[in-house]
Amino acid sequence: MKRRLAIIATLMSISQIGRAQIDVHSHMIPESYLEAVKAHGMEMDEGFPIPAWSADAHLQFMDEAGIQTSVLTMPAPQPYFGDGAQSAAVCRKFNEEAAALKALYPGRFLFCAALPLPDVGKAMEEAEYALDVLGADGVKLATNSYGQYLGDPELDPLMEYLNSRKAVIITHPHKPSAANDKLIATVPLASYEYLAESTRAILNMVAHDVLVRYPDLKVVVPHCGSFLPNALPRFKGLLPVMVKQGYMQPVDVDANISRLYYDLAGAATDDAIEMLLTITEPSHILYGSDYPYVAPQALIGARKSLEARLASHGLDPQDVFTNNAARLCGADIPVREYGERIVRLAEIEVYPEKLEEYMTFAKEVGVVSMATEPGVIGLFSMQDKADPCKVYILEVYADRKAYEAHIQTGHFRKYKEGTASMVKSLKLMDTHPLVTAKLFKSAIR
Repeated sequence: MKRRLAIIATLMSISQIGRAQIDVHSHMIPESYLEAVKAHGMEMDEGFPIPAWSADAHLQFMDEAGIQTSVLTMPAPQPYFGDGAQSAAVCRKFNEEAAALKALYPGRFLFCAALPLPDVGKAMEEAEYALDVLGADGVKLATNSYGQYLGDPELDPLMEYLNSRKAVIITHPHKPSAANDKLIATVPLASYEYLAESTRAILNMVAHDVLVRYPDLKVVVPHCGSFLPNALPRFKGLLPVMVKQGYMQPVDVDANISRLYYDLAGAATDDAIEMLLTITEPSHILYGSDYPYVAPQALIGARKSLEARLASHGLDPQDVFTNNAARLCGADIPVREYGERIVRLAEIEVYPEKLEEYMTFAKEVGVVSMATEPGVIGLFSMQDKADPCKVYILEVYADRKAYEAHIQTGHFRKYKEGTASMVKSLKLMDTHPLVTAKLFKSAIR
């Protein structure tokens, strides 16, 4: 009973979200990537193990967290092993698998393509192929690829091409060049160096005026802006001195910074949000989970507190969780407004000799509906332990239109027609929740 109440509470919580979230910071870690990394002994290159990942587990997390769409990127380390052709092959395989996942689950996954840097020529070839052939939604760039930092003039041809495509660029920290391995074995990269790494890469882009020279790039900075809110005042103060002495070229720091976007993956504390708002505007702040590097239950538990924290700083949670990312990525993310939720319970009695066959149909329609219909928020089948022939299906739809569209789909019609002779009785009950999900969760602890 406790398990059933927990599931119902989760679905009720999801059903109350005005528009489902868009997660711009998540990672896909397929076996092909892991095999390549392990073959070169790089699985601990970032100072901690690469977490397990599967599409099914990722979708389960998304459903439980109320995330409609996740933007997938390759994790660290960068798969370059001294051979540009080999790196290009690993990135191509990753991008093809990401494109296949996007096609298999429409509306659930987008992806930003991995590029085989530091080989700029091959990176440009892969960017063109990924955007034109595979339907990539942008590219992911490491802060540095074996010493080649973002902002390096070597990358200008790539930036010029991406600018011509008005590309979204997801940046992510990697192991800094010439890192002290003894130090990072004691203090994990993610706790400090990743923040410093993102900051140094973005400042290098600003120092080379990249974001002004290529104004159509849409660059996302991870982890609440990293150390940029702290570093920018010092950088702006030093710039005139360095320019006067001939060590730097004059650049418009504010113009560069104004073009950046920021995700909230990591510790989005009150202080972090307040500081982030000193360097950007609310429309440039996006939700990010960092899945699977953060435990799903921790992410789900933090959602409500983050929503309240955003509101306390004058930010609209709806914008941060959904609208800003939808505007950033344009029509590539199928987001829509929903009306009043529909929550209903189906009570079904199945003929004993047909039970196994019926459950196959029920599981299939649930999986396909959740994977392909954003308006279907939950379809969860349960059996009575005392009488397994009694089946209950909790149904949660975004609104009446979503429900009506669902019952017209081929997979629903297959279920309805295929099970007609298996069902002894059927009772449908439309419901109205009497308690909130928060109270429900408190009751089952």
